[in-house]
Amino acid sequence: MIEYLDSIDRAIVLMVNGWNTPFWDEVMWVVSAKATWMPLYVGLVLLAIKQGGWKIGILFMFLAVGSIGLADLISTQLFKEVIQRYRPSHNFLIADQLHFYQIDAQNWYKGGQFGFVSSHAANLFAVCTFSVLYLRSFKRWLRPLLICVAVLVSFSRLYLGVHYLSDVVVGALLGSLVAYAVYRVLFLTIAKKIERQ
Repeated sequence: MIEYLDSIDRAIVLMVNGWNTPFWDEVMWVVSAKATWMPLYVGLVLLAIKQGGWKIGILFMFLAVGSIGLADLISTQLFKEVIQRYRPSHNFLIADQLHFYQIDAQNWYKGGQFGFVSSHAANLFAVCTFSVLYLRSFKRWLRPLLICVAVLVSFSRLYLGVHYLSDVVVGALLGSLVAYAVYRVLFLTIAKKIERQ
């Protein structure tokens, strides 16, 4: 059963990675870069300040960053380093069939050795879930925007050949659960105390 699911994962990453073109290589490289989304994070903090005031906005910022940090820690230390599932780019069965982004004349991007689960997916879904839970005043347009961003970044990881679909799906679930827990346990409790002051 596991081998069958693994074969599906390999087929999907080979298919998505096979859509490569020089144009989309550059687009997906930018989409996958963490710095690309810094303006989005700043915008989310500004929306939190607009919705709840400075104190709540600062709390939102710290706990959103905390959610990302916790999701990243769990994805790396409890999944990647324990399970040690090779990325597609390091899997000898398919690595030579994949196309990789060329960083410079002699370097291609292949990511680290292990890929389960995707920290990119975990981190993006953590901040997006946390934001959707709090920023309800803007939910009509913000929710679809954040879902699109998180899915696009996750897709870019398949396109670049450094993650399987299962890596990003489980990463997304992990990030969402971490954000939900931080929001329910910490954010709501502290926010109520701030509002009473």
